[in-house]
Amino acid sequence: MRNQRLQGRITAGRFTLPVVIFTCIACWVLTSFLLPGLETKESAYSLWDIVNIPAWANRIVSFLLFAAIGYFLIELNNTFAIIRMRASVQTSLYFLLITACPGMHLLYAGDIAAVAFLISLYFLFKSYQDPRPAGYLFHSFAFLSAGSIVFPQLTYFIPIWLLGASNFQALTFRSFCGAMTGWSVPYWFLLGHAFFHNEMALFYQPFVNLISFRPIDFGHDFRLWEVVTLGYLFILYVVSSVHCIVAGYEDKIRTRAYLHFLIFLTFCIFVYILLQPAQTFHLLPLLLSMNLLSLLLIGVSILVGHLFVLTNSRTSNLFFIGSMVALIALFCFNIWTLL
Repeated sequence: MRNQRLQGRITAGRFTLPVVIFTCIACWVLTSFLLPGLETKESAYSLWDIVNIPAWANRIVSFLLFAAIGYFLIELNNTFAIIRMRASVQTSLYFLLITACPGMHLLYAGDIAAVAFLISLYFLFKSYQDPRPAGYLFHSFAFLSAGSIVFPQLTYFIPIWLLGASNFQALTFRSFCGAMTGWSVPYWFLLGHAFFHNEMALFYQPFVNLISFRPIDFGHDFRLWEVVTLGYLFILYVVSSVHCIVAGYEDKIRTRAYLHFLIFLTFCIFVYILLQPAQTFHLLPLLLSMNLLSLLLIGVSILVGHLFVLTNSRTSNLFFIGSMVALIALFCFNIWTLL
């Protein structure tokens, strides 16, 4: 019965990911012609402004980074069996969600931070009930810190990571010291570079940026397409999270721990986007205002992938179809608002 439904045929299809990749590339090319004047938002962080990529290569580099994230999403699931089977639907969803937001097709600091964020998440998951977790937490916090070099707000995730390590029974005095040592390593390199080139402001800037908060002005900080996109993502997040909690008894205890951490992490990103909407684009690849959106999409893609792969009811099939139709409409709407 499952494979007779559109949801089952698509999520279990071997050609789903290749078709999605081809479709996304075509859409990226289309938006590059329709929106040639699309520009990234100005950054208040001088270290990121040093990165100077030619305009013609901006979209290409951004796409390659998202492709790397897509690959790591597959490896994350294959290693930790979050969806209980070898699946690539979470990567397909990630590509589709990114493609539906033409404003994210350009390179942002959050895109680079999202790669480091996902690798850090991998090592954090590896620490689950490990008898010697210090090494895993060292690497996890080192990558989290490396991402914070280009996007300092990633440092705010340290308490969430420590809480996750505690829930995974991996937080001891020794592993805590390992985590803090790992976090400091990239900044020691930054300090050496800044001192050698007599540019100490580069070293101070990430910490100055961390304590700089802009007044919240939703009417000014959020554009219409961002509001609609975040609303769509929030609906997907709520539905998939409720499914994970209600049907959690079907998963192993380890998998439930991973899923509950992802639910909490994604919720925190949503909250941070509301508190600091100017960072949305960076957090979105971790989700979607631009930096934060990159981060947000990682958690949403995994949770929604878990929902679509492991449900087979008529209601879930209708929700799957509705969400795909809404995604197409969102893509068209976002292009229209940016024209």
